[in-house]
Amino acid sequence: MELTTDIGGRSAAGVDRAPAGATSRTALWTGRVLSGLAIAFLAFDALGKLMRAAPVLEGSQQLGYPLDTVVGIGATLLACVVLYAIPRTAALGAILLTGYLGGAVATHVRVGNPLFSHVLFPTYVGALIWGGLVLRDRRLLAALLRGRARAAEEEA
Repeated sequence: MELTTDIGGRSAAGVDRAPAGATSRTALWTGRVLSGLAIAFLAFDALGKLMRAAPVLEGSQQLGYPLDTVVGIGATLLACVVLYAIPRTAALGAILLTGYLGGAVATHVRVGNPLFSHVLFPTYVGALIWGGLVLRDRRLLAALLRGRARAAEEEA
């Protein structure tokens, strides 16, 4: 018979126990993979800007950005990616990356790029970011849903 007293995340019998509302192993690893894909893509983009790679400079110029802004944009993006990659600051990083990606959507709309391949691409990356984060930490989803429930109560 196992004792149910919790001691540092373990039962008194020494068996690992998941805390209430914990993320399943499958969801956790799926979230890590989704987050890893977003991190890899955005880090590659940031490094291209920081190194002033010729294709990045060409693309930035075609989108209407002055060449002297590319390094600053890359540094900002890299800082946001680092915040997202660190579990303790991941939510802040996701919020900041959402703003960054919103600017990318606006830029593509402004220059008249195709909808599904260019305009919505930052939205796809944002879905990877938030999907990965919610799967890595179920508390975030609970907090978001709790806020939604409170807003509905206040309207009623």
